Amino acid sequence: MGLLVAGLALAGVARAEQPQATRSQDRAGPSRRLAALYPQDGRRDLTGGDFDRFRGAGILWCRSRDGVPQKAAAAWLIGDPSTVVLNAHNFRDRRLAVTRSVADCYFQIGGRNYDFEPDSLVLGTAPGADGLHITDDWAILRLTRPAEAVPQPLPDPPDLPIGDIALPVTMVSPAGHGNYRGPNSLERCAIRRIDQPSEDAIRRARHDCNDGYGGSGSGLFDEAGRLIALQSASLAMNSRSRFDIEFHYGSALLFEGGLLAALRGRAEAGGRR
Repeated sequence: MGLLVAGLALAGVARAEQPQATRSQDRAGPSRRLAALYPQDGRRDLTGGDFDRFRGAGILWCRSRDGVPQKAAAAWLIGDPSTVVLNAHNFRDRRLAVTRSVADCYFQIGGRNYDFEPDSLVLGTAPGADGLHITDDWAILRLTRPAEAVPQPLPDPPDLPIGDIALPVTMVSPAGHGNYRGPNSLERCAIRRIDQPSEDAIRRARHDCNDGYGGSGSGLFDEAGRLIALQSASLAMNSRSRFDIEFHYGSALLFEGGLLAALRGRAEAGGRR
């Protein structure tokens, strides 16, 4: 599986996927910030009913070097009201160097802010790993106190075949996107291919959902409302063109393998593992 950022080949292509949460949205001009990835853009703002249906949807906020809180990415309360799931690239770069401290960030859900236990970070990367990939781009954090919100239930491993598919999904982006005007978004789209298992025995789902910087950690839900995948990165970010299964697509990691095992173990330990 290719590394997350430019300069390394991915899926046989000399382009690479870029983490969305670690890029400043202000680096691109207004027209580029509001350019969807594909000619079609069906995103809309989330409603109160959406938050009721897609439980556990929250936002990772992190302080800049001047101490100013900035919206960083989507994050999810899953399994219990103290467990938060998000992308590892919020805290590590492609070579696993530390990019920000957990203590500089907090979780927001239901209009309330919650601090993380600074030493609770669990990364999807294996011991001795020297790089971050799509399928191990997950992290789990514990809150210092339970959130006053209903968490997303523990996901079941998705029963999806490897290869090309056409699975309707809804991408839920509680933190929004740099190329969308609203504070958050929801879009009906589709998973188009499931790759072979890779790091953490997790498979990558290639999809045609619009996303932009800040959209990492968005959840992909099936038609039954089940959370099946976590958005990681996209090829050719902010390049508006038609979907292409090899050259222009989004990548999400399925809730299975090491990620699901870690969540189940934490649930069995009452959220303290």
